[in-house]
Amino acid sequence: MIFLFTFSIFALAIGGLAIGVMAGRKPIEGSCGGVACLKDIECATCPNRKMVEHEP
Repeated sequence: MIFLFTFSIFALAIGGLAIGVMAGRKPIEGSCGGVACLKDIECATCPNRKMVEHEP
């Protein structure tokens, strides 16, 4: 019963997000906050990333 309730809540949330995207709103985006906290690593997909200087 709990599994069914939890699954229903997740399905409603995902469905709501999908309806928002199909209605012409901006796609869902993540942030690079987690990767930014790591040392000497850059996120290749983040447009706001700071370039890490690479030594030859």
